[in-house]
Amino acid sequence: MAEQTMPGTQADRASRPAMVKVWDPFVRVFHWSLVAFFAFSFLTGDEWETAHILSGYAIGGLVAARVLWGLFGSQHARFANFIYSPLTVTRFLVDTAFLRAKRYVGHNPAGGAMVLALLLAISGIVTTGYMMTTDAYWGIEWVEEAHEAMVYATLGLIVLHIAGVILASLEHRENLVRAMITGRKRAE
Repeated sequence: MAEQTMPGTQADRASRPAMVKVWDPFVRVFHWSLVAFFAFSFLTGDEWETAHILSGYAIGGLVAARVLWGLFGSQHARFANFIYSPLTVTRFLVDTAFLRAKRYVGHNPAGGAMVLALLLAISGIVTTGYMMTTDAYWGIEWVEEAHEAMVYATLGLIVLHIAGVILASLEHRENLVRAMITGRKRAE
């Protein structure tokens, strides 16, 4: 009869892949807070104006903090660590389509591009949302239309982001959602 290893035994731990810390607490709290506030803002919309506006300010603060953390934060949080040329992003996407994309410990080129796209889109939502609360732009139709269009464009980006996370998780046999909760990923 084959010897079975008990969870937590030395043999069991030796068979597990080495793990490395990738996502620091700020990145993880930012990510899940943004998810929660964006969902809350989307659901409240015109129905609960005060809460919607306060949630928008919270989102603006989160985005500002993430931009600073992207400049001065931990290794994998820094923009310099995951901003790639459009050609590199395109090549990565082609490789992904054929399930031969290189695995990255931090953001892959498509993930890095998505981070930037989401930060820009959400910044546009926050900006137009704020504009709608000012005397100069209150009731101006194009501002409201731009705000709404950016919300729906961002929802499209979110769908693409989730699809990319699922695809990369399957392709590399790695639970990326768990990594964004624990902060740890399999070492290279």
